Order: sequence, then C-alpha cells, then structure tokens
Amino acid sequence: MNTLPHTSLEPSAWLAAIIEGSEDAIVSKSLEGKILSWNSGAQKLFGYSPQEAIGQPITLIIPEDRRHEEDAIIANIKAGIMTRHFETVRKRKDGSLIDVSLTISPVRDATGRLIGASKVARDITQSRRMAEQRQLILHEMNHRIKNLFMLANGLVALCRREAETIDGFAADLQSRLVALAQAHEASARLPQEDHRTGTISLRDLLETILKPFESRSNQRIEIRGTHAMIGPRSLPSIALLLHELATNSAKYGALRSVEGLLRIEMAIIGPRVRLIWAETGLPAPLSAPLTKGFGTRLETMATRVLNAAIHRDWQPDRLVIDMSFDGETLSF
Repeated sequence: MNTLPHTSLEPSAWLAAIIEGSEDAIVSKSLEGKILSWNSGAQKLFGYSPQEAIGQPITLIIPEDRRHEEDAIIANIKAGIMTRHFETVRKRKDGSLIDVSLTISPVRDATGRLIGASKVARDITQSRRMAEQRQLILHEMNHRIKNLFMLANGLVALCRREAETIDGFAADLQSRLVALAQAHEASARLPQEDHRTGTISLRDLLETILKPFESRSNQRIEIRGTHAMIGPRSLPSIALLLHELATNSAKYGALRSVEGLLRIEMAIIGPRVRLIWAETGLPAPLSAPLTKGFGTRLETMATRVLNAAIHRDWQPDRLVIDMSFDGETLSF
C-alpha cells in the first residue's frame, strides 16, 4: 500500500513554506492596516524587504489616489467578506506603479475572532497590456475598414463621372482598387520593427507603385532624397494620389516615352515632407488641362485628408509637380 513519506514538518510549517516560495505577493495585515507578514514574492513585486515592510502601514504600497480603496477593503474584511480578483494599481519602492489583481481574505484566530486580513497580489501588467493592445488593434482595424469603405465609395462616384462605357468604368475602378491593394501588400511585407508601428517608408511605397510602369519598357525612374514614414491611416490616400500621377505619366508623360525620365526628390523640411515629381523627355508638349477630371478631384480629396499642397509647373519639355505634406498627418 502506498503511504505518504514521513516528515517532521507540522502543517503550519508546510503552509509557511508554500507562502514563502510563492511567486505571488502574499501579505498579512492587522485590522488597523499594519503589515504583519511579507513573503519573498512581495519583496520581488514591490521592492521592500521584510525588514522594511513589516510594521509599516499597508498604505506604504498604495498610491495616494487609491487610498480610498483601503477603507472599502477594511469594511469588507470586518463584514467577513472575501474580495476576489480586484484589479487595481499599487506602488513599488522606487515610486513606479504596477497593475495588480488582489484577493483579500479575513483572518481569524482559533476562537473565530477576526484579527486581520491576508492579501494575495498578482502582477497583471502584461495581461493588461495585451488586453489594451487587443482593443487598440480592434479600434484601428475598425477605423481602417471604415476609411477603405469611404474611399471605395468615393472612387466609385469619381470613376462614374469620367466613364463613357460600363467596361471603361469597371476597368478604371479596378485599376485603382488594385493600386490600393498593392500599397497595403507592401505594408504587410515590412520588416518586423516597422510592421509593429504599421508604417511604410515613402520610398518603399513609390517603388511599389512605380514598379509595374517601369517594367513595361526601359524608362528610367530615379528616386532620391530623405524619405518619410507613412502611417496606416494616410496610406490609402497617398497611394491613390501617387498611383494617379504614375498612370497619367504612363498615358501622356515621361513613362510613355523611350527617352522619358522621371526623377523624384524627397526631403523633410521642418514639419513638412516635400516631394518633387519631375518628368522630362516627354513624347509631346504638355499643358494644363482645360477641364477638371478624376485626377483633379482625387487631388482635392487627398489635399484635404493629407493636409497637402500641390503645385504644377507646365513647361514645353518637362512637367514638375511640387508637393508638400504635413509630416505629422502623414505618419498617422
């Protein structure tokens, strides 16, 4: 028959050993709020040694703006009520704050007389951060989806005004939605350190948008300068704007000509991000359009969303588009 191994330890000694070895902070206090015991878990969590803590008021680890909680806890203890998983904030020896979950139980002597309380405190900083991060991700996903639906709705309306046939409308809308998908795909392929922040560099975005046009022939595309980072909320609008510029260049400008050259210069000047889009080697002289088309309406929308300024310089043999964006807006 199996039997328990012989031990000389009393049950109270076993209990003391379990408490001392616990990773949780286990503290006992009197009804007056004076600390009576302090295990190694409490020392690890709060930074005070047993010699420093025992005999001190429990308010030693309670922030001033949380002192009212102790009155409620004492009231429950005197009523014989156990408090389970009470999430709050406590203070370490170095003054830093820590999120904890408290379980508070009445302590009685052998006669049943209430003599104090025991507290078990567990560090929930990591779990709380994870919960906050989940909420943030859900909020951000909701915001992005809402933005994309609004943007897609705007694209349908804009393409409809320009379309002469149903097939033309479908092809035009599809190409612009593909541009959005490519921009988001580029964002998903970011290195881990960038992916955590949800940003993509302006250079990476330009290269992604221009790659299909560059591969059609031997046109030269140069991208130079200091690039900024684009946040997830600004990404759809600026991706559409740059895709529109690239599409127009392929239809009428430098990306249509074998001799064509597209130079893009980027710079950060104070709070603004400047991008100069210069096309040379045009197949034919260009001039400002007489009517406002899709591109103009898209620019108006992008200017409002991105807090941007866009200026075009039409010359017989070249086109220069000088754009500037608010850096803070761009990074969102």
